[in-house]
Amino acid sequence: MNKAYIKLTLFFLLTAFSFQAQELKDIKFGKGMINFTAKDSSFSVKFAPRIQILSSTNWKYDDVEDQFGNANTSFLIRRARLKFGGFVLTPKLKYKIELGLSNRDIAGASVYTGNAPRYILDAVIKWNFHENLVLWAGQTKLPGNRERVISSANLQLVDRSLLNATFNIDRDLGIQLRHHINITDKFIVREIISIAQGEGRNVVTGNLGGHQYTGRLEFLPFGKFKNKGDYLGSSLEREVKPKLAVGVSYDFNNNAVKSRSNRGTYMENDIGFYETNIKTLFVDAILKHKGFSFMAEYSNRDAEDPISKNSDGTETGVVVPEGYGVNLQSGYLFKKNWEVTGRFSTIDMKDKDVSNQYTLGVSKYIIGHKLKIQSDISYLTLADISNDVMFRLQLDVHF
Repeated sequence: MNKAYIKLTLFFLLTAFSFQAQELKDIKFGKGMINFTAKDSSFSVKFAPRIQILSSTNWKYDDVEDQFGNANTSFLIRRARLKFGGFVLTPKLKYKIELGLSNRDIAGASVYTGNAPRYILDAVIKWNFHENLVLWAGQTKLPGNRERVISSANLQLVDRSLLNATFNIDRDLGIQLRHHINITDKFIVREIISIAQGEGRNVVTGNLGGHQYTGRLEFLPFGKFKNKGDYLGSSLEREVKPKLAVGVSYDFNNNAVKSRSNRGTYMENDIGFYETNIKTLFVDAILKHKGFSFMAEYSNRDAEDPISKNSDGTETGVVVPEGYGVNLQSGYLFKKNWEVTGRFSTIDMKDKDVSNQYTLGVSKYIIGHKLKIQSDISYLTLADISNDVMFRLQLDVHF
């Protein structure tokens, strides 16, 4: 039977069941396409699809001709996702499922994923078992850099920065313990400890190296942001008083078998896998006041022995990229929800030239992050490609 047909059938069965057996709520756009709770309050389901349509144009600089070459334009379904969430038995036991359908989301099939597309982005249970303690179990984002944890649906620019592309630790399978404490009426401290498999999402071959350990501390000296605005791009809530969040994450991947901690290339050698300890540090901050927003990030990665080798000491050709990066981003939201944003990213990797990216973006938030049009233009001076210009235009719809 055709896979697409099976998926479509399951979707309509779920929808039909929900309409017959549950109490549907009257909701607005942006609150989920389907949002209901069982009559006996034994569970709830929220279904929210979203899509991003991206147009991208690049101009590469020709050193021989001493000018920019012809434009290379592409159109892409950047993201097409189905999100489910709710609670089971009690609001203290929550779940989240997010499936990716675009080629960019499901790419990466290999023997390590059972040669199957990587449909699952998130599949996680969240149990608030005692006061401020919450246990997460399953596959989800690790508590790394702020920009990565911010949903791709809630970004301030078309996509994330050069720093994030180089250093982020993305998703993995494991457990996380989360806690927060109120130092004063306003001052909040959050703590997160994570233990993960260490090889990324949708891996079915088990733990090949060691485990991945991640810890994060966050400080909110002026209290909570409105509607979790410390993990939303832009200053859509227009905070009346300044709000600040500072975060520090440290990731240690013990005996990692992939070149970028839990991402990158498997470091295969003549006896199986080359293993080395990889450490990644993240420091970030976000500030919002009225229509103004500012975010800063710093990342650093190093390995115990970054050069992958065979049993006889010969090099395999895979190297753990070591170095650091800085990302600075600021924007101002005007009264009619037009925003201008600027970003500067720099990456300094060992034995490579410094890479810089300058980006200027303009966004129109029609219904917040749920319906928006974003554009940006970037000037890149990269280690291997110098003086590139890129223009992007994106439509984002999130039910």
